[in-house]
Amino acid sequence: MDWPENKDFAFTIFDDTDNATLENVKPVYDLIDDLGFRTTKSVWPSRGNDKPIFGGDTCEDPEYAGWLLELRDKGFEIAYHMNTYHSSTREEIIEGLQRFNEIFGHNPDSMSNHTGCADDIYWGPSRLSGLNKFVYNFLTGFRNSASFFGHVEGSKYFWGDVCRQFIKYCRNFVFRDINTLKQCPFMPYYDPEREYVNNWFASSDGAHLGEFNFLLKEENQDRLEAEGGCCIVYTHLSCGFHEDGRLDSEFVTLMERLSKKNGWYVPVNRLLDYLMEKNGAHKLSKSERLKLERRWLADKVRNARLGKRKNK
Repeated sequence: MDWPENKDFAFTIFDDTDNATLENVKPVYDLIDDLGFRTTKSVWPSRGNDKPIFGGDTCEDPEYAGWLLELRDKGFEIAYHMNTYHSSTREEIIEGLQRFNEIFGHNPDSMSNHTGCADDIYWGPSRLSGLNKFVYNFLTGFRNSASFFGHVEGSKYFWGDVCRQFIKYCRNFVFRDINTLKQCPFMPYYDPEREYVNNWFASSDGAHLGEFNFLLKEENQDRLEAEGGCCIVYTHLSCGFHEDGRLDSEFVTLMERLSKKNGWYVPVNRLLDYLMEKNGAHKLSKSERLKLERRWLADKVRNARLGKRKNK
């Protein structure tokens, strides 16, 4: 890939907002800002009215919303992580998207599903097809087989047509490889079997502090640079990056090292727009879909086994 401005590779972050408060994420973003990165911060437009799956600040918190506007004005992307921290009905989702637009002056470009929400779109086994769907259900004990309804017409949680109207990119498969584009070379892509999402993108697994630091270890940074690749890190910057009044020292060191490389450091929406411009709108074929699903399942199984070995 030929990156803009003669850059050698591309790097960005999609930060899920679970557990995020002004106190635990602002110091992390201060560092990211100072180092010259521009990344994507997802939000919940609405304050919940039920028990949270994972809680945190929302756009209805005035001080938090004011800080988000400061991030936007600095060039960070503000994205969507569902309406709030628990399941929402279609009416609540539409109201929340209107609130997002009123606050930020535009609709969200990109989004990710929030764990456990019934309004998640094409989530759980609905991410997969045929035998791959059966394998997923078997591996998860069928516990997610009827849990997500954002794409199911007639459900009170259905909002697929709204998603298609307002949101450009939706995150799906996550891999442990730092080079996201290597794992999903045709992203962003359209999946005709999942018509309510305009374009999907993949990401690299840095879910929490440990995974993030492992993903960005020095040899991985150097490989991303050598391959001229693209990394979109999926993470929760509220989870361990800033604790007891200080930033994690390894995280700081790794981000400082990365910032000194000749990388293109732009938010997710801008990066995906560039890939779309260069490669065109890719329509996923059946064989591509099955290969991508199998690769993700294999990655999940392999890393689950690795996790068990580490815990022994």
